[in-house]
Amino acid sequence: MQENSTEQLYQQLQQRDDLKVATFAGGCFWCMEGPFEELDGVETAVVGYAGGDEENPTYEQVAHGETDHREAVQVFYDPREIDYEELLETYWLQVDPTDQGGQFADRGGHYTTAIFYHDEQQKKAAAKAKKQLDESGRYEEPVVTEILPFKNFYLAEEYHQDYYRKNYVHYQMYKEGSGRAKHVRENKKFSER
Repeated sequence: MQENSTEQLYQQLQQRDDLKVATFAGGCFWCMEGPFEELDGVETAVVGYAGGDEENPTYEQVAHGETDHREAVQVFYDPREIDYEELLETYWLQVDPTDQGGQFADRGGHYTTAIFYHDEQQKKAAAKAKKQLDESGRYEEPVVTEILPFKNFYLAEEYHQDYYRKNYVHYQMYKEGSGRAKHVRENKKFSER
């Protein structure tokens, strides 16, 4: 992959009228990209930083808590093949929505969960899904994932894009070691009941 390939792809995706976009913060963005890219109807997912006031933040700034941004994934999808509700189902499977301090081994505001809605339909769907999850009995603690209006998204550096493919072994070790993989397995069992 050449250095600016994701940036060029991102600009092309933004011009396409056949695709819609969804933006989710779910802790470490390495772990959020793959689950969405596996879905039929998803063109691609890219990782970056969302929701803060600082322009063009770097990974170092975000990781050190020097910005209000959260690590996030932006999903480009074809609404004729997959709907937003299916994306929400995938999102909820990947995260612990009751954790106010981060996700799994990753702590800090930049690792907290949020759904950034792009329109009223997404806002209503996210609120409905959050309420259903909260009332499902899956978690003892309340669901604290924020539902926020989309403000901005800045692409993460190229080496973070598709990290789960480029650095497969390290990614798998991280996913297991952080506790996320176990959580996802347990979550899937619950959702299949």
